[in-house]
Amino acid sequence: MANFSKSNVPHFSVDVYQNEFLPEGGREVNAIVTVTATGGGTLGGVPHPRADPLTQPATDPAASGAVVIMVDCSGSMDYPPTKMRNARDATAAAVDTLRDGVAFAVVAGTHVAKEVYPGAGRLAVADDRTRAEAKEALRRLSAGGGTAIGTWLRLADGLLATADGAVRHGILLTDGRNEHETPADLKAALDACAGRFTCDARGVGTDWEVKEVTQIASALLGTADIVADPSGLAADFTRMMESAMGKEVADVQLRLWTPVGVEIRYVKQVAPTVEDLTDRRAEAGPRAGDYPTGSWGDESRDYHVCVRVPEAGVGQEMLAARVSLVRPDPAGGAPQTLSQGLVRAVWTDDMAASTSINPQVAHYTGQAELAQAIQQGLDARKSGDFDGATAKLGRAVQLAVASGNTDTAKLLSKVVDVVDAATGTVRLKAKIAEADEMTLETRSTKTVRVKK
Repeated sequence: MANFSKSNVPHFSVDVYQNEFLPEGGREVNAIVTVTATGGGTLGGVPHPRADPLTQPATDPAASGAVVIMVDCSGSMDYPPTKMRNARDATAAAVDTLRDGVAFAVVAGTHVAKEVYPGAGRLAVADDRTRAEAKEALRRLSAGGGTAIGTWLRLADGLLATADGAVRHGILLTDGRNEHETPADLKAALDACAGRFTCDARGVGTDWEVKEVTQIASALLGTADIVADPSGLAADFTRMMESAMGKEVADVQLRLWTPVGVEIRYVKQVAPTVEDLTDRRAEAGPRAGDYPTGSWGDESRDYHVCVRVPEAGVGQEMLAARVSLVRPDPAGGAPQTLSQGLVRAVWTDDMAASTSINPQVAHYTGQAELAQAIQQGLDARKSGDFDGATAKLGRAVQLAVASGNTDTAKLLSKVVDVVDAATGTVRLKAKIAEADEMTLETRSTKTVRVKK
C-alpha cells in the first residue's frame, strides 16, 4: 500500500491477553488484542523532516499520500472576527507541515463546498511553490453562508479519489451546527465516504454540536476534539497534520475467523479510544469477517473481542477465534496477512482459574463503562434528570480514579464536586462552563492504556 512516509511499511505484531479458562458449561470468552506497528520510520508517530527538494525531489502523489483540509467558512465564523483569522492561520500552519510530494487541497465549507486550492477538481503536490500558493489563497477566505458538512465530505472524497492507492486523509473544522442539511443527508455522506478516507474533526468555540463532530470522526475512523479558544487552532492543526504525515499504510483490517458454533458478541477498539466496530463487519469468506482499523504509522492500539462458544465439559479445549491483521494487496491479489494471534477456550474444574478475570480485560471493560457513564450522565443532565446525572457521573469519577485515567478525572471535576472518589459520591456543580461540558463529552471515549 502506498503511504505518506518515504520509509518502509511498519512491521505489525498481534498479542492476545485473556483468561482462557472457563467453568464447565461456560460460554463467554473475552480477549484483549494488542496490535502494534513498529519500524516504519515515523519516530514514534512524528514524521521524518521534510525532504530537501534539491536532494530528494517530490514524488508521485499516489506514493506519498493525500490530504484535504475542509475549513468552515459559514457566517458564524465571523463572530468574533478573530475566529476566521485563526482558522486561516491554522490551515496555513497545516499546509506548512505537509511533506514534499504529498497531494493536497483546501476546501471552503458553507451550505456548499468550494475548492480554495488548487481548484479544477484536482490535488496539488506539496513543494515550496504550492505551499506558498495555498497560503496566498487562504488569505482570500471570508465568512458567509450556512453549514452543510455532508457536501464538504463528498467534495473531499472526490478530490482524494484522484490520488488512487495513497493513504487518504481529511481534516475538518466547524464552528456551528449542521443546519443546512438533514441528519439523514450527513449520514448518507458518511456512509459514502466510510472506508475511502480517514478524517479528523474539530469543533471550534462552543456553538457546534458534539454528537455531529464525534459522529464524523467515528464513521471515518479519525479523531474528534474541541478547540474552545480559537487561538489554539494553529497548534492543533499542526499536530493533526504531523500525525497524518506519520501514517504509512492504509486500509488495515482486523480479520476475525471463528469455528462453527462460535458467535461473535462484539469487537471494540478500546485504546486509545473506545470505538464499537461490531456493526462494521464485512464478510471475508467462510466464518470470517473484517473490521476496519484505518491507517497506521508507528503506534499501538487495543481491541476487545468477545465471543460465545458452544458448551463443553471439563478437560476440553478449542480455538475460539483467530485474529489476523490484513491489508489489500497493491497488485490486486489476495489480501496480505500482516500478523495473527489465537483466542482459546479451555474448560476446567479449577474454580480459581476459571473465575479469575484477566487484568487487561477488566481494565478495558471499565474504560468502556466509563465512556458510557459520562455520555449517559451528560444526557441525563441536559434532560433535567439531575439525580440520574449525579449517579452516572459519580460512577464515572469512581471508574476514572480507580483506573488511573487522570485526564478524564480532571475533566469530570469541572462538572461535579467530588465528595468521595472511591465510592463515586459527587454533587453536580450549580454552574458549568459550556466549554468544560463539551470538552468532557467530546473526550469521553479517550482511554488510558492498561499497565502491562
